Amino acid sequence: MILVEKKRLEHIPVLHIVKQKQFSDRMPLIVFLHGFTSTKERNMHYAYLFAEKGFRVIMPEAKYHGTRSEGLSEAELSFRFWEIVITSIEELSTIKQELVEEGLVDPARIGVAGTSMGGITTLGALAKYEWIKAGVSLMGNPSFEQFALWQLNEMEKRNVQIGLSQEQISSLLNQLKQYDLSLQPEKLNNRPLLFWHGKLDAVVPYQSAYDFYEQNRKNYKRLDGMFEFITDENAGHNVSNAGVEATASWFEKHI
Repeated sequence: MILVEKKRLEHIPVLHIVKQKQFSDRMPLIVFLHGFTSTKERNMHYAYLFAEKGFRVIMPEAKYHGTRSEGLSEAELSFRFWEIVITSIEELSTIKQELVEEGLVDPARIGVAGTSMGGITTLGALAKYEWIKAGVSLMGNPSFEQFALWQLNEMEKRNVQIGLSQEQISSLLNQLKQYDLSLQPEKLNNRPLLFWHGKLDAVVPYQSAYDFYEQNRKNYKRLDGMFEFITDENAGHNVSNAGVEATASWFEKHI
């Protein structure tokens, strides 16, 4: 039987998913991060697959989402996108530390994955934390600075009032650089990383992630199967069943 527990790790609401017979064991961990305007509960199909394969799974609620909602509209949320991403990256440390201290997680066997905003967060976390053993980015983008500029450009095209001065934009871009994996790919340090992306994705464009993969796969040339990119030629901003299964298989193989 697989158990689903609602709990808090310090101030962070999470779902904790694990096989009942392994509830108190020291286990490998997967943290799965949901997308923009989504909630932790809407990704249970991932958690079930991971738990079936013998992982402890934590699904945190992103700031301003779900049980942490402050009633913001989607437009208001969009202006806080990078605040949400950075908060989620920083909160991963709290999640890891608490579970390790409780004796529930093997600190040498931790994976992080996510969809869309969660995939972006995953890639930023790989730039910050050496303790992540393997990652999966589903519809993510490692180029934080470039993607932020693209978002601003898209808003301008739609005549959306950004409400940020040039100084504030420069400050944000400077802050994002520390999490931008495209600016410091050496931070991967040969860790297993899988990308999945639909070629028709108009929300988080495909090309930037694929360019990063092409530019850096030479670093893995003697590490067959450790750095992979799955392209779905027909998918937009939605992960296929094959992508979900590939994520579970990736962690089973590398963690």
